[in-house]
Amino acid sequence: MTQPSAPHPIRRVGILFSGGPAPAANAVISAAASALRRGGREVVAIRHGYGALMQFDPKTRPLVPGEDYDQIVDRDLWGLRHARGVFIGTGRANPGKSIRTPKDLDDPERTAPLRRVYEGLRELEIDALVSIGGDDTLRTANLFHEFQKRLPAGAPRVRIVHVPKTIDNDYGGIDFTFGFFTAVGVMAEELLNLRSDAMATDCYYVVETMGRRAGWLAYGVAVAGEAHLVVAVEDVVGELAFDETFTDPETGETRVEKRLAVDKLVDRVVELVLARERRGKHYGTVVLAEGLAELLPRDYFKDVGHDDHGHLSLGRLEIGRLVARLAAERYAERTGKSKKLVGVQLGYESRCSPPHAFDVLLGSQLGLGATYALIEKGLDGHMVSVAGQLDLRYVPFGDVIDPVTLRAPVRLIQCGSDFHRLATQLGTKVPRDPSQTSS
Repeated sequence: MTQPSAPHPIRRVGILFSGGPAPAANAVISAAASALRRGGREVVAIRHGYGALMQFDPKTRPLVPGEDYDQIVDRDLWGLRHARGVFIGTGRANPGKSIRTPKDLDDPERTAPLRRVYEGLRELEIDALVSIGGDDTLRTANLFHEFQKRLPAGAPRVRIVHVPKTIDNDYGGIDFTFGFFTAVGVMAEELLNLRSDAMATDCYYVVETMGRRAGWLAYGVAVAGEAHLVVAVEDVVGELAFDETFTDPETGETRVEKRLAVDKLVDRVVELVLARERRGKHYGTVVLAEGLAELLPRDYFKDVGHDDHGHLSLGRLEIGRLVARLAAERYAERTGKSKKLVGVQLGYESRCSPPHAFDVLLGSQLGLGATYALIEKGLDGHMVSVAGQLDLRYVPFGDVIDPVTLRAPVRLIQCGSDFHRLATQLGTKVPRDPSQTSS
């Protein structure tokens, strides 16, 4: 591994957003671009993630101004901080897709997309890059950082800092990610609407929320939306879990995996319905985290695709609708009566909703932090974070990336933690003994 050349002055900075949208994305972009421009630096918007950079070739696929990138000017920033959407666009192209282990970073074929990204940025004379995105984009930022460590001595470097983004709030190294509270608020409002509908029609809504493998969104929505039951990945323990033996068709390796006991989850929903009926209540709402779908027995995964980052397309499994249908069938078997249970998916409507004031504050601070990291502190390979009263922190990539898998571990809710208890204590108590009538 070669020694990097001495850091050169930063005159031109690129800003890139990748992955799903999140409320307050524009607050990050606006704050970072404003601070950089006030410091006399040019700011370039890399449009729609890494897609164009990955295809860059100076002869056959040059970067096109107005299409692949734009220079940000003051007019672009007027009123942007609170605007919906993502001003510079986003995408899901993954230049690190072929890299699975540290040794892959020494493979020219596997790192070819990263090299094109590097060459494209240098073609634009970009000295530093502000990366905004989720855990997969953090992984890409780290891979880009590591790739440059292997460049020849004296080769110019593109410094990189990363701003964590996800409405899922499943990031290590930061307490809450921008957009999370807005997304919770938007989905909670939808849940309250469904609750009123359920009261009017004597039915149940089984609501699947975004959140991928962690339960932060599901728990937040359940509390703010007054759900009667919430179940997330973190709750798949005890009777809700079972071991399934699986043989990998590629490696032949046999392993035991924890899976969701669907029948037990269905029973839990039916017990909720019956318990509330005994109290004269014939309506309710149930919140399920979409990550539960990833724990379904493997038979459910047939014909389900993956995205560019290797994740299952969880939304296609529609676990909310699945559980609603099975619970209605189980209820009929146990009571001889019918009950309407409706499965609903929530999430997409929250990603570009007007940001909550807290998310604007948080996003703006993180955007400024990216500028401070590059200009004032001279950092490279760091994630911008906050703690306490939005006090800035700078976390080395090595502290949030697993050195073996080169991935950012998902931050789950700790069972028994105060946040976990917050949601579980506010739902309907379902007694083991049907004769009990506590609320």
